[in-house]
Amino acid sequence: MHSKRSLLVVAAAILSLAALAPAVAASPRSGDVHITKECSVFAGQAGGYCTITSSNIKAIPVGSRVIYLSALTNYPILDTDIVLDPPGPGNNKAFGHVHLDLSTGSGLVTFSGGTGKFTWFHASADVSYLGGVDWGWEGMYEFSPRD
Repeated sequence: MHSKRSLLVVAAAILSLAALAPAVAASPRSGDVHITKECSVFAGQAGGYCTITSSNIKAIPVGSRVIYLSALTNYPILDTDIVLDPPGPGNNKAFGHVHLDLSTGSGLVTFSGGTGKFTWFHASADVSYLGGVDWGWEGMYEFSPRD
């Protein structure tokens, strides 16, 4: 009798976990983007970067770099692919694009995938000038595989 009770408890636990698994798997990690960065060392050159100074996304910690792959050649429009490179070891990079009108201080940044923890990362955010060397991103993000 004792072994039947143990077997029933184990079976109930397995069924409970099995019922929960689809709900967890179907729930992508997503939300709002609230990021600020400072660009004191970016002078419009390819390979230049800005540094994240605040982020509400755990995968994008303070100190992450936004590296610009093309130079600012069509002033006042910055239109370039970018790489988001968080500090620390590992091959964790997000790939994106920014289109920014420096005369108005507004634009759009998008990310679509990457490597490591950014393999399923997607984001779209409005870029805004905050003053001095500071810029902000406000939008939406998700970490989820495509169907």
